[in-house]
Amino acid sequence: MNGAASTVHELIERQAALRPQAVYAVAVDAEPRAQQTADPTAHAEGHRTAAAHTEPSLTFGQLAKSCRDVSVLLRSHGSTPGDTVSLVMPNGLMTLQLLLGAMHGGWVVNPVNLLSQPDQMRYVLMHSDCNVVIVAPDWETRVRALLTGLERPVTLLVIAPDADRLPAMTADARTDAGREAIHEAAPGTAEAAAPHPDTLALLMYTSGTTGVPKGVMLTQGNLAANAQAISAEHALTPSDRVLAVLPLYHINAFAVTMLAPLAQGGSLAMPPKFSAARFWAQAAAHRCTWLNVVPTMISYLLEGSAPPPEETARYRFCRSASAALPPEHLRGFEARFGIGIIETMGLTETVAPSFSNPLKPTLRKLGSVGRASGCEAGVIDATLKAVPDGTTGELVIRGPNVMRGYYKNPQATEAAFTPDGWLRTGDLGHCDADGFFFVTGRIKELIIKGGENIAPREIDEALLRHPAVLVAAAVGIPDQHYGQEIMACIVLRDGHVADEAALREFCVAQLGRYKTPSVFRFLSELPRGPSGKVQRLKLLNTGG
Repeated sequence: MNGAASTVHELIERQAALRPQAVYAVAVDAEPRAQQTADPTAHAEGHRTAAAHTEPSLTFGQLAKSCRDVSVLLRSHGSTPGDTVSLVMPNGLMTLQLLLGAMHGGWVVNPVNLLSQPDQMRYVLMHSDCNVVIVAPDWETRVRALLTGLERPVTLLVIAPDADRLPAMTADARTDAGREAIHEAAPGTAEAAAPHPDTLALLMYTSGTTGVPKGVMLTQGNLAANAQAISAEHALTPSDRVLAVLPLYHINAFAVTMLAPLAQGGSLAMPPKFSAARFWAQAAAHRCTWLNVVPTMISYLLEGSAPPPEETARYRFCRSASAALPPEHLRGFEARFGIGIIETMGLTETVAPSFSNPLKPTLRKLGSVGRASGCEAGVIDATLKAVPDGTTGELVIRGPNVMRGYYKNPQATEAAFTPDGWLRTGDLGHCDADGFFFVTGRIKELIIKGGENIAPREIDEALLRHPAVLVAAAVGIPDQHYGQEIMACIVLRDGHVADEAALREFCVAQLGRYKTPSVFRFLSELPRGPSGKVQRLKLLNTGG
């Protein structure tokens, strides 16, 4: 096991061999308990780790065994390595095991964003070519309806995110003899060769400027490389534990809180979801040493009560990513809680972080997304040529964490790269003489609300379905909690009337509450460029 791990399979197997009884993940009760749970370096016997109370946990040894069980389960339903498996599941220890188990065996996992609208979710399930969909019980009815009429056979497996065993997996099936019996009962389920670094491992869909999700193809090598880069950047050790409050269908949680601990044998404590009211109690009860959040969460934590200094002193740092963190929130968080914030930035296309500020707060630069992390970065002009330090241009990235391309979309893939292989981020910014990058705008015009990408055109098209709307254009506006909210600028048809309340109600029905604009601005015309295209950034000067 010399050298760096080159696959997710190898990351898991290394930790299982090095520290089989050490805790990798522990479930966090929605209501924190007074007692403390297993220490990050604790050992355990059996599937559920001995701890101060009965919250479920998972050791590295148990993780490796569960990975083999997941392979058996998928093969028993006719799926083979290389196939795509979609998951429609919230966070939970079983969700972790299914994601890691499928990748360990050579499958491609497709975590579906639970905030997707039904038509968008159906598009992902259709476009991904998945032949198995694993769904949480609460989502079964909705997903069955979305799969109706699909032209290929799809197996639907209903598994709770906190289940303690897989379907049809008895207690005996978790033993070596039990697995052998399943292999014998299901011909053709012999364990396949370990996946190669170039094997596709993750198909994660992200919003594009057209509103149609694009499937980002990430390999075993991409994921392993950035897991190790993140771990090295933050100097993580086996004694480190992160409070994992971000959803696993988001690349940040997938790479940073799930995969990075596998690089050095650290661990994660996973609540069902983020709760500002319970955040600090959960982190303290589970002896977390670092935190991974998005700016929206920081804004809510700033409005809540502060734990005593002796509690916050245990946290090495708080990591903020997925959207720009307002400087006043950074300063306010550090002043109030005494925990240094590390700002990072990345894309789904780069397995989350590709820029990071240094671990030492004294070495960072406020307002900067940091230096290139685990990759190379540069700035180019409109002719795709590199520009001098301090000159604004488009940020580009090249390295082992960069995606293979977009699934079944060669045109988008070609457009995403320069001829010499740099990934175009769509972000405008510059690099200073010290190698720190600063983002000053976005080419792609995506709205980033609470770390989620929202395509403006999706909002536009929904509003245009209203009979009174002639022209509509959505744009992101600053928001204290979400980083950005949505403002829609509207031109009404002559002789038609529609007020803000009516349009809001219409958008909720069309888009769901999360993507419904918070502000509606009625104009006589929208600003346009020479080509007739709406200039969205100028909409910010209309009073919104």
